[in-house]
Amino acid sequence: MLSLDLTDTTAGKAPVDALVIGIAQGQDGPTLAPGAESLDKAMKGKLLAALIALGATGDEGEVTKLATLGTAPMAVIAAAGLGRSDDSGRFGSESVRRASGAAVRSLAGKSLIGSTLGLVNGGDDATLRAAGEGALLGAYAFDRYRTVSQNGRKPQAESVALIAPKPRDRAAKAAVKRSVVVAAAVHLARDLVNTAPNDLHPVELAAAAQAAAKRAGITARVLDEKALRREGFGGILAVGTGSVNPPRLVHLTYRGRGAKTSLAVVGKGITFDSGGLSIKPSAAMHQMKSDMAGAAAMVAAVTAAAELKLALDIDAWVPMAENMPGGGAYRPSDVVTMYGGRRVEVLNTDAEGRMVLADAIVRAAEDAPDYLVETSTLTGAQVVALGHRVAGVMGDPALCQRIEAAGERSGEPMWTMPLPDDVRRAMDSPIADISQINARMDKSAGMLAAGTFLAEFVPDGLAFAHIDIAGPSYNSQSPYGYVPTGGTGVPVRTLLELMEDLSENG
Repeated sequence: MLSLDLTDTTAGKAPVDALVIGIAQGQDGPTLAPGAESLDKAMKGKLLAALIALGATGDEGEVTKLATLGTAPMAVIAAAGLGRSDDSGRFGSESVRRASGAAVRSLAGKSLIGSTLGLVNGGDDATLRAAGEGALLGAYAFDRYRTVSQNGRKPQAESVALIAPKPRDRAAKAAVKRSVVVAAAVHLARDLVNTAPNDLHPVELAAAAQAAAKRAGITARVLDEKALRREGFGGILAVGTGSVNPPRLVHLTYRGRGAKTSLAVVGKGITFDSGGLSIKPSAAMHQMKSDMAGAAAMVAAVTAAAELKLALDIDAWVPMAENMPGGGAYRPSDVVTMYGGRRVEVLNTDAEGRMVLADAIVRAAEDAPDYLVETSTLTGAQVVALGHRVAGVMGDPALCQRIEAAGERSGEPMWTMPLPDDVRRAMDSPIADISQINARMDKSAGMLAAGTFLAEFVPDGLAFAHIDIAGPSYNSQSPYGYVPTGGTGVPVRTLLELMEDLSENG
């Protein structure tokens, strides 16, 4: 990951290879955002006109590059679109974050990049943080499997220097430090999601979680298939029986100094989902390496919480399995005894995520946390309902509202969905405690059915929320803003915002 520093140099004198500035949509056309004044002076007041001549409009997501031709120390200027400011003249943190990410990504091949984007709102800490996060996230690249051909790819920058009014200020330094910790956590989640499934079976994913925990100085315990059988984790075992790669359950423990609130988190870790005997269509099956994005996000968020020394007690229970159609695979019509004793009638082996998650939820609830949050790439129905950039949240209304707010602050939009009683009634089983899916209805409400199933395993009175990230966790299209193709790292930043909220406000 590139380094991120603060500097008090001016834009017109920045000793960098390339400089990022902001350009906005004003009432009378494009206008330079604050921070570029000295650069414009060095270019004899012609900077905006040159950018407009190249087609710059100031629209969000737009990056216009301009050669300085010796008029300034840097060779290239990248003008990043910020869109329109609000009535007070401020630009939203997400606008700054996206502009910073898009600009840095466009400057691949430049070693040292300077940026004035931290100055657009007067250089406050929130804007510095957003500019730093965007730069670090936008510079992400996954090159593990590139050995010969780079397909024309240029190396990412080595360093970004954010121009700040008071670079030695303690709060400014703290903002940059947090940006680095958050970006490192997102990079970890992205790396895990992008790793080929032949290199990331449950055993390897558990080992990666252990390694991350060790770096963060927190406790990690791994339950292998023997321990899972001994302790009665029937859902995890059932899903894992069709694979030669055995399942795992990872328990991470963080105890924050001065903590008054406890949080349990659960993340789905299906390292590859073929659908099992209810096999998926082949067209998009290659993307099912991302079915462990929930697990990756939880591991990354908990270890980052430890790095940030949050005053919060956190227990993460992360179930991991590979859903394959091997000779021992569980079958439609099987009845599985889950952890805690509840029995589930299996109707579709491709609804495996809720099986492993239910086991982990029951175990997490045994410790009586104040809150329980779970995230998973659980249903294609989430994508149908909310698209590829908005996650669905279900559960306790007050907790869902806090998660939505955390997502808004972090730039990871969430939308609260209901858990209707009629959906639960449609999951009644004639032979077991509950059916795994609502097959006795039509195929509608799939996202709500999955959330309803999970809620069935949560004790009364425990504030619980389920976050379905099937769409937002993996970008199969072109990069945008600070989001690359492949694993996105959603919802690591939302989880960290929520953890900070809980640590401060209970």
